This record gives sequence, C-alpha cells and structure tokens, in this order.
Amino acid sequence: MIILQRWVNGTLIRHRTFISGFTQGSTMKEQRKSQCTQKTISLLSPLGTIQVSGCENGVHTIQILMDVAPAERSSVSPLSCVVNDSPAETSPELQRCVEWLQAYFSEPQTTGSLPLPAFHHPALQGDAFTSHVLHVLLRDVKFGETVSYKRLAEMAGNPRAVRAVGGAMRRNPVPLLIPCHRVISSSGQSGPYMSGKGDHLKQWLLTHERQREEG
Repeated sequence: MIILQRWVNGTLIRHRTFISGFTQGSTMKEQRKSQCTQKTISLLSPLGTIQVSGCENGVHTIQILMDVAPAERSSVSPLSCVVNDSPAETSPELQRCVEWLQAYFSEPQTTGSLPLPAFHHPALQGDAFTSHVLHVLLRDVKFGETVSYKRLAEMAGNPRAVRAVGGAMRRNPVPLLIPCHRVISSSGQSGPYMSGKGDHLKQWLLTHERQREEG
C-alpha cells in the first residue's frame, strides 16, 4: 500500500493506493515477454497440425492441435511433415526445430545425429526438478526406448518422486523433442498423454518408433 498526500484548500488529503504482488508480478512478466519476440511456424504432420513457437534464443513451445486423426502408416508411401504457414523471417533455432520434426516423421532413425534446437521456455531453465527430469529424459531415453515413471525418477536422482515425474511430463513444453511419450507405467501400459486427451497419439508415436527401429 502507498499513501499519497496533497493539500486541497488548506486541507491535507490522503489517498491509499494498493499495489498487489500479482500486479507487480504481471508487470515483470510482461516486461520479459516484451524482450522476447516469438514467432510461430505451422506444420502439417501425420498427427495433424503442429505449431512451433520460439524466438532468437530458442524454441518456447510445441503444440499438437489434434485437429485430425493420426495418419495411417504405409510401407509404400513415407510419412511427411511439411510447413503450412511460416513468418517471413525465422530464427535458426526455429528452423532447426522444423528440420528435426520433419526428419522424425519421415526418417526417424536419423534424428539421433541431428542437432537439437536450443530451448527458451522457463520450465526448461534453472535447477527446478521439472527442468532436471526433462533434460534427463532427453539425454538418456533414446529413440525406440521406453522408461517407467519410477525408473525415470531414479535416473533423476529422486526415487520417491514418481508423482513429480508425472507432473513434469504434463508440463513438458516441447513434446516430441523431449520425448515424454516414451514414459510409460511400470505395468507396461502406455499411460496418459497430453492430460489424457492424446492417449491415441502416444500409442501412435510408440508404434511409429518401434516399427521404424525394427525396419
């Protein structure tokens, strides 16, 4: 609270002004946003439309819109992922992300040798558990592999943090790049994806990787 004083016709008038922490926090958040200009590229993929947003510093988010059913697989015609809409100028990091996604659907075995884009989302920065476990997943669980929530918690250095691992998967801002679809239940069931709304996509992705690895 700030008290302002002023004299009016010889009388001292006091005004109380309340500035909440929410307002201050929102202002700081808006200032950070203004320093980071994001652009979005839209891709048409076997999963439907995928939107990739990012800035000069790296990729912020990948969103799978689930606007169509996943494409049928065929050994005759390869899967493709093409740019549907793109700004006139894009950052090298966004372009690197697009190239990685295109390779993932058409020649997924090659993604291990492709450079990943930088990330510029708060959830992937700092020492928080979410950031740590997502980076462990990215580093240690390779194409065609799966890992249980429990095992991933152990790999992240906290065997009791199984529930926290599930929360980290739900907060993953860059699915596909950081393969939260490879995290399954200890029973062998695939488990939820995109808060349960994308379970069919998780099954598709796991089958996609398994078939390509066997092929």
